[in-house]
Amino acid sequence: MMEDKRMAAEASIKYIKDGMTVGLGSGSTVNFMLEQLAERVKEGLKIKGIPSSLKTERYAKQLGIPLIDFSKTTKIDIAIDGADEVDPNLHLLKGGGGSLVREKIVDRAADKLIIIADSSKIVSKLGEFPLPVEVLPFGFEVTTEQIAAGGCTPVLRKKDGQPFVSDNGNYILDCKFNSIEDPLALHEKLKCITGVVETGLFPQMAHKVIVARDGRIDILHR
Repeated sequence: MMEDKRMAAEASIKYIKDGMTVGLGSGSTVNFMLEQLAERVKEGLKIKGIPSSLKTERYAKQLGIPLIDFSKTTKIDIAIDGADEVDPNLHLLKGGGGSLVREKIVDRAADKLIIIADSSKIVSKLGEFPLPVEVLPFGFEVTTEQIAAGGCTPVLRKKDGQPFVSDNGNYILDCKFNSIEDPLALHEKLKCITGVVETGLFPQMAHKVIVARDGRIDILHR
């Protein structure tokens, strides 16, 4: 599986051209992309990256990838990110690492979004993986009840026995639905709940999904 992740990451690098501003996603597959992008930078590729998480920012700096932020530009030519699930319509479920809000800001700002994944992330229907929903800490108990009323079992994500805190200072509820029939409708319904900051549903956003399976690359298009 690690080799498939590495292959998918490598296949995405060819879409990054000199002079681009690149949205840098988060996660283990993206880390492989960062390592290969850093090599290209050392060889003379001139790009600027906008990271979607503090972890990505730290690793990119460590690798020597030049970074900027939205105070310098709001234009991103291409974003490369991972996903926890991808359905046949290229709707995405993301947020297993807890960076869904910043990932969505970066991915939405990009002219093109390319997802890199191994074949285990390709599913017939979203929802086997619990849906991360970022919520405000204040009154999260009320928000949890309102989300649960929509037909799922929300569980407060914890780390070392304490609530997991996102890069934005919020909590994350991992919400298990039996299945997600309409990702866009569910996303919009959850966003209407007071206290919900963002959901891990990324419907109609990916332009391409690069999938590595047993040493072979498949490219899925929306």
